[in-house]
Amino acid sequence: MNRRPTFLAALTLTAAAALTLSACGSDDSSQGKDNDKIAGADTGAGNASPSASVQQAAGRPEIKLPSDLTMTFEGGKTDDAVKDAVLADNAERMRSVNAAIAGTDPKAEALNFYNTGRALEAAAVWVDKFKKADLGITGTIRYYDRTVTLDGSKAASVVFCADESKGYAKDLKTNKPKVTTPSDEDFILYNTRLEKTSDGVWQTTRIVSTAGAKQCLK
Repeated sequence: MNRRPTFLAALTLTAAAALTLSACGSDDSSQGKDNDKIAGADTGAGNASPSASVQQAAGRPEIKLPSDLTMTFEGGKTDDAVKDAVLADNAERMRSVNAAIAGTDPKAEALNFYNTGRALEAAAVWVDKFKKADLGITGTIRYYDRTVTLDGSKAASVVFCADESKGYAKDLKTNKPKVTTPSDEDFILYNTRLEKTSDGVWQTTRIVSTAGAKQCLK
């Protein structure tokens, strides 16, 4: 898989670079265990999370994002209840990573809830990179062309694109975004695997990302 070198450089050098979440959860070289933990509903558009009553019934943690970060998810309804549930939890997974980075989920409760195995380990590493660089995230990120393939009753894959051209790293000391010129590298193709828990939660177990994927350039 491809990782975004420009943003990884920003994490190391704190130079201006576009926000890149492609490396979060890119686990093709990661080793993890399903029980690893990080220390410490319809998702159609915007920052809306499933209703409080739905979350409470399922034991789902509430995910809050900062007011300066917007995440939109297209194609949340397929006329198949199982696929819709997979897409909903896929969206919550992406939101959980950003909430951990932004600091609105300091204990990473949602991150641990929607991720497991290699995906959790890789996400933990990515979140830690932001923290060590004293960076947050801001702007708008759009997820689209989301396709679900079921593998029996307890496993599924979701392939989707992300437009991160309007999402940026934010210097937490100055509270200013590190705005950069958009490029093809801001369009990311994600390929994820999810498995259903005994509580009915579709957890992401693996995620691979490719920056500049041609099918996402639109």
